[in-house]
Amino acid sequence: MDRLSLVLVIIGAINWGLIALFQFDLVASLFGGQDAVLSRIVYGLVGLAGLYCITLLFREREKSVD
Repeated sequence: MDRLSLVLVIIGAINWGLIALFQFDLVASLFGGQDAVLSRIVYGLVGLAGLYCITLLFREREKSVD
């Protein structure tokens, strides 16, 4: 679950970077515009993944045993 959430957050970050730099929404262009059902699903999944990743901030790190 952690990796899937991180992948979705990275996709969202890349999309926001493209919007900021080039005014190009990759998700919208791939899935039929911002109002398309598939785009809204992707946006929703990215948002949920971002919320889930907040939990990563508060987890204890595993200590490696040498």
